[in-house]
Amino acid sequence: MRRLRASYDAIPDGAPVRLAKRTTNLFRPRDATDAPGLDVSGLTGVISVDIDPETGEATADVQGMCTYEDLVAVTLARGYIPYVVPQLRTITLGGAVTGLGIEATSFRNGLPHESVVEMDVFTGAGEVVTCSRDVESRLFFAFPNSYGTLGYSTRIRILLEKAPGWVRLRHVRFDDADAAAAAIARIVTDRSDAGVRVDAIDGTAFSPGEIYLTLAEFTATDPAADGEDVSDYTGQQIYYRSVRERTTDVLTMADYLWRWDTDWFWCSGAFGAQNPLIRRVWPRKYRRSDVYQRFVGLDTKYALARRLDRIKRNGIAQRERVIQDIEVSVDRLAEFLRWFDDEVGMRPVWLCPLRLREPDGPGSATHWPLYPLEPATTYVNVGFWGTVAVPADAPPGMVNRRVETEVHALGGHKSLYSEAFYDADTFAELYNLPHLAEVKAMYDPKDRLTGLYEKAVKRR
Repeated sequence: MRRLRASYDAIPDGAPVRLAKRTTNLFRPRDATDAPGLDVSGLTGVISVDIDPETGEATADVQGMCTYEDLVAVTLARGYIPYVVPQLRTITLGGAVTGLGIEATSFRNGLPHESVVEMDVFTGAGEVVTCSRDVESRLFFAFPNSYGTLGYSTRIRILLEKAPGWVRLRHVRFDDADAAAAAIARIVTDRSDAGVRVDAIDGTAFSPGEIYLTLAEFTATDPAADGEDVSDYTGQQIYYRSVRERTTDVLTMADYLWRWDTDWFWCSGAFGAQNPLIRRVWPRKYRRSDVYQRFVGLDTKYALARRLDRIKRNGIAQRERVIQDIEVSVDRLAEFLRWFDDEVGMRPVWLCPLRLREPDGPGSATHWPLYPLEPATTYVNVGFWGTVAVPADAPPGMVNRRVETEVHALGGHKSLYSEAFYDADTFAELYNLPHLAEVKAMYDPKDRLTGLYEKAVKRR
């Protein structure tokens, strides 16, 4: 903490207060600054894991910059995992709480911030404030989706759930979006399918007529006892391809949690990592999301792909980066996918159901003011990441703006980890900026931390 405070004091008045991090999972560029950042290099570990010997209930105290990779390595060794483990290894717990996160357990466990018991937040005033549902509660409830505009978490206490050793998968195909949406609604309600418990669910839509739901059952039964082989997708085999090639599968719990990381879902193909010849000589330890993210960072810095595309197409067209995660209610999912196929046409896309967590049964969900999902409503996160061709004279963000307009029309929401193009009034309405301003005035009275609109849209 002394190092953190010293770095805060070294930032000149008027300069933006930012984290000094070498890695990021954000996909929005920002203005450069010469000001030093907050030194959070000492906040990367797991402080403790506490398990009640009588009830088995477990919590972990974790430093804010601890990656989920490091967190899971500690908790899984004790037989537990966080309620929600985002797909990419280097997402930090603090990042997932302040910037939202999601995974296949979100239909029963909500989003990562919903399993937070208590936090220490280093605020814009340079103070460490401990907050919970009952103490400094305005900060606690406004922190999710604040993206560092209220401060940065230095310690987070989260709930853990028991995790057996293996995961059995069933990949169920649907021939249209309406049928897939109906199945999602039913499975989320029943938490089972065909008489089998469903502990996690996500989906992969390869085309309008080829959609798969992957239903996961956590199990302590050693698959070897049933003569089953355990798959390994960190080698030559590629996980997302297996979804359409197999109907069942078995993974270790650890490999299931990171099944999407090895090939960054399907995006590693852009770097040649799915070419069998290249894959054989590409070391396993470098087949991971943070390595691909560095490649993207270099491309963003030097505009390599844009220059090559301009040469190849001779100015006739260009490509727009469309990297977004949106959420619509399950009853609007098919409508959104049909619009998406007509107007964007990018495939595959990822589907992940979620509901606000109800820890004490129906009606016990929490209202989170900066990302107002409705209680007792099933949403589906739709993730799409790539580029699309646009006319040479297309205005900046043309396709992304259309996505924002359609999602808004469908009563949905958009995550803010990537580029956003909303006008100020619309953004303020969608993300409840009046409430954020009230809380920010309490914990950042000198306005040292950059505002949410300025970060997400203005790239500051």
